[in-house]
Amino acid sequence: MRVMTTALPNLQQLSINWGLGSPGSGHKYSDGEDPDEELARYHANETSHDINIISNFKNLRTLNISLVDLNGRYPVLFDFPLLHKLFISDCRFLKIDLGMLSGLPSLKEFDSIFIPVTGDIRNLRVLKETIETVRIVGCHRVEGNFMDLADFPRLKQLKLLGGTVSGDIRDISRHDFPALEQLSLPRPSVVVWIMSFSAFLTCLVSCK
Repeated sequence: MRVMTTALPNLQQLSINWGLGSPGSGHKYSDGEDPDEELARYHANETSHDINIISNFKNLRTLNISLVDLNGRYPVLFDFPLLHKLFISDCRFLKIDLGMLSGLPSLKEFDSIFIPVTGDIRNLRVLKETIETVRIVGCHRVEGNFMDLADFPRLKQLKLLGGTVSGDIRDISRHDFPALEQLSLPRPSVVVWIMSFSAFLTCLVSCK
């Protein structure tokens, strides 16, 4: 990757996935802030590679991270002013707080699948003017009220499953979620998946 940062300074899409850091590879990415000590000891004798060098890819538009033993908190992953899409999946030792997304002011799509994410869903308000898709699945420590996103003008898809996000769909009014097309909420929010949000809203308002 170090060679790439020199040869491809204008790289716009990057995937970091299974391979480096996998069991038996003899290699790992450097530990982040506040790492899991047991995992750090397990990989202590492996060759370490500095993931912070990805900070040189300032033109990134898409970042995909999956099935990687990143250990701890990595602020460098949230410092890309032009990034549009961030997909993170199955990195069980990667520590993320939703407040860290403030370093991605152009973000349009955010996917967090089975990651120990923490924070209040309200922290997404820093992305109010840009975010179009939010999918947070299997992140049990995410909390808050989904209605805090009701005035997001571009939000088309909202999927919040597996956390403690609350809210009452009966609080939704005709002017809320103006662009929303798909909604998926955790139980007991009644609605599990709505393909046509506009049709649902019409029904909801007429039933009030």
